[in-house]
Amino acid sequence: MAPPVPEQRLKEIADQACDAALSSATAYDHTSCAKWNEGIIHKILESVVSDTSVKDGPSPYKFAVNSTIIQHTAPLVSETTQEPDQEAAHSKAGRRGMHSAAAAFWNSEKDGMWSTKYEGGEAKGMDVVLTVMWIAV
Repeated sequence: MAPPVPEQRLKEIADQACDAALSSATAYDHTSCAKWNEGIIHKILESVVSDTSVKDGPSPYKFAVNSTIIQHTAPLVSETTQEPDQEAAHSKAGRRGMHSAAAAFWNSEKDGMWSTKYEGGEAKGMDVVLTVMWIAV
């Protein structure tokens, strides 16, 4: 079953939501994660509901969105430039590992899920993994 929003559009929605929420972020900041996740989830939900709404009524789907932000290894500060040195941090400790999976029991002809990793997070010292689930009403 094809998703109610084409996969290319889902990717666009996810990237735009992450770009907006993380626009001022320069690195992982635990105190900001709740705000970032809230912004990402709100924007994705707003977009998929809007994209699937029918002319005279609400969307014929229920949606659930999950956003997970994972911190990379903390950058070491370069002795010469006093700037964060991600390469040195990776060579000393490597990156954190993470595996995520989801499953559901539903009508596979009408319901489904889609996941992606936001590529723009790596330069900011984080991975952002998103999942969108839909259930036909």
